[in-house]
Amino acid sequence: MKKTRRDFLKKSTLAAAGLTTGIGCSTAKSYNRIIGANDTIHVGVAGINSRGNALRNTVSKLAHTNVHALCDVDSKVLEKRIGQHNEAYGSSPKGYKDYRNMIEDKNLDAVIIATPDHSHAPFSIYALQAGKHVYCEKPCSQNPQEGDMLIAAQQKYGKLVQIGNQQRSGPTSQLAMKEIGEGVIGEVYEAKCWYANNRGTIGNGKSAPVPDHLDWDLWQGPTPRREYKDNYVHYNWHWFRHWGTGEICNNGLHEMDICRWALGTENPSKVTSQGGRFHFTDDDWEFFDTQIVRFEFEDGKSLTWEGRSCNGRKQYERGRGTMIYGTDGAIMVDRNNYILYDRAGKEVKNESEKQFSQTTSLVGAGGLTDLHMENFFQGIRVGEELHSPVVVANVSNHLCHLGNMAQDNGGSIDVDPLTGKVLGNMTAMKAWSREYETGWDNLA
Repeated sequence: MKKTRRDFLKKSTLAAAGLTTGIGCSTAKSYNRIIGANDTIHVGVAGINSRGNALRNTVSKLAHTNVHALCDVDSKVLEKRIGQHNEAYGSSPKGYKDYRNMIEDKNLDAVIIATPDHSHAPFSIYALQAGKHVYCEKPCSQNPQEGDMLIAAQQKYGKLVQIGNQQRSGPTSQLAMKEIGEGVIGEVYEAKCWYANNRGTIGNGKSAPVPDHLDWDLWQGPTPRREYKDNYVHYNWHWFRHWGTGEICNNGLHEMDICRWALGTENPSKVTSQGGRFHFTDDDWEFFDTQIVRFEFEDGKSLTWEGRSCNGRKQYERGRGTMIYGTDGAIMVDRNNYILYDRAGKEVKNESEKQFSQTTSLVGAGGLTDLHMENFFQGIRVGEELHSPVVVANVSNHLCHLGNMAQDNGGSIDVDPLTGKVLGNMTAMKAWSREYETGWDNLA
């Protein structure tokens, strides 16, 4: 049987951690503590301005869960969310500015990480070191090396890590994958996905005094220090390479994960990318607002992502979605629907989610988030198999990194399907890892 990168990581990360359990294990049964089915799980949420606030609300709605602590480096945001929580649920979570202090709380069972991308993997590793289960928003890493480090840490410390690819928990997406496996559209050979939005300019940032309510040093966390500018916080950091990962990791990752799930693939052998910054070209945006990436796999299958951050023209009347092609038909799936077509393009089946989920909003709340979070907590309680454990989610995240590497390095790279590393291009491989601020580099 052909070895995959996941097989490679099984051997290398377990050897480094001195473990013999399989890295593919995604249940809690072998972990050192399983909380009772009716026990309350005490949760801390870090990064609560936007997406993290939606996750806070989800935790509060679920049975036998408690928002025990909230963490944010912006004191105005922290005060506001504690007040909202008290008003809605009659309790006031503990407030923390420094994430490292929050995870020292012995009463916490799990943490939710919705901070900027540059802190996702380090914060997840710190939580594992502190004995906490982790729900981390995507992307699970800012670079390929961090993904490997996080997998190794998950195995070493023996806690669950669920990544926020919430469509994996969607009943209609799960049905589509089940029926694909049963051959409903024949042999699957190609998958295409897209994302379209109408983002505006982020302008040109100016050096400015750090707002009194923002701890800029803690916001930067693991990254080497930079001067504060007035167009970084709270959202535009996505488009700066020092902290963000671009639209492909910010949004493309969701649908690319579904494509890869349908295709049954892992690492590609070749990646090509075309695009650039075509809108508002005089502002500070450092990534690409337009990018079309094609991944070719050794078995002849292919995956394409089309990202248009600043042109909101929808495809199939959807701002985002996935089309999967097989020898006997096609399937379109998004966060709210599954549509089956025969080979002539006639609609055969149309299934909708019972609960609506947001698609291109900045928050992304809805039924899928609730189901995905419930799956995480059931993993902690009774050993339910996680729908997006880090060892699976990282494979899709790695595709995104390769897409950026291809775009940055002549538009095309060759990849070793076993290791996932770029072949014959040392310049591209410089993006494999990054430097850390002193004091924030204890990631073993």
